[in-house]
Amino acid sequence: MIVVTGAAGFIGSVLAVRLLEADYRQLVLVDDFSVEAKRPNHAHLNVTERVDRKDFPAWLRENESQVQFLFHLGARTDTTEQDEVLLNALNLQYTKDIWNLCVESGLPLIYASSAATYGDGSKGYVDSHEVVGDLQPLNPYGRSKNDFDAWALAQERKPYFWAGFKFFNVYGPNEFHKGRMASVVLHTFRQVEATGGMKLFRSHRPDFANGHQTRDFVHVEDVCSVLLHFMHHRIPAHSGLYNLGSGQGRTFLDLVRATFNAMGRTPEISFIDTPEDIRDTYQYFTEADLTKLRNHGCDVMFRSLESGIDDYVKNHLTTGQRRAPQAAAAEPS
Repeated sequence: MIVVTGAAGFIGSVLAVRLLEADYRQLVLVDDFSVEAKRPNHAHLNVTERVDRKDFPAWLRENESQVQFLFHLGARTDTTEQDEVLLNALNLQYTKDIWNLCVESGLPLIYASSAATYGDGSKGYVDSHEVVGDLQPLNPYGRSKNDFDAWALAQERKPYFWAGFKFFNVYGPNEFHKGRMASVVLHTFRQVEATGGMKLFRSHRPDFANGHQTRDFVHVEDVCSVLLHFMHHRIPAHSGLYNLGSGQGRTFLDLVRATFNAMGRTPEISFIDTPEDIRDTYQYFTEADLTKLRNHGCDVMFRSLESGIDDYVKNHLTTGQRRAPQAAAAEPS
């Protein structure tokens, strides 16, 4: 069996679909399935079992001999969350528990880290293990992710294969439930539908023009392709931390214009002040260095921002459709 935690969420639910499409039918989904807003992401998936997040450690102890691989994508992902007790419980201690269970059971593990660990980018965006202790995340969420990365690297006992992926700005289907934390593509689509225009945060730094704040935007399908590549190529010597972005930073103006274009609309863009509660922790530039990913044999080609947004808008945002298995993979054989 393959286990996906966070399977009701954004990336986890798309990964579950991809596994079903690849004919992995012994699939176990783990999450808090009581969240109604996430139900459309997973209710249609025909899987072996659904396990509540709280029950999963005990479940894994009982079923470890049947599990071949574990994707741990579940986490508290709100970058504005200030409750460090909650973040430490869900992002740090829970992940430590899963790590230790994988060590005891001899299971390979992929887990979700974050580009939020890089803070303001002054230390660069290189996924070297040597810099983890020097990174200064800008918010409690980023600290919780970096704290786990540092803890994992310090462990004498590790899963025989493990990889922590620093996700950059992921967008694509199945993020409808994310509210304020949804991608700017989704926010742009909804705002344009409602008002005909899009308001972007103005720059509060003299070295960035309005709308030229830059992020590494990566489509969720490309993220899942990389995760699946590492599942298939679980080389112990390649265990470690990896950046997972497109490798190319693009401006918010690029993103918004691409969204207008996919919607068949003429861009109408204005600027508003960045909210004060995130202004001091706002990243102005991110771009994944993919050197390590490529050196370790991952040849996944990342789609352009324009093509990714075009697909997302036309096949999901316009229709309201979640990502579902293609017909051939929709039912168990």
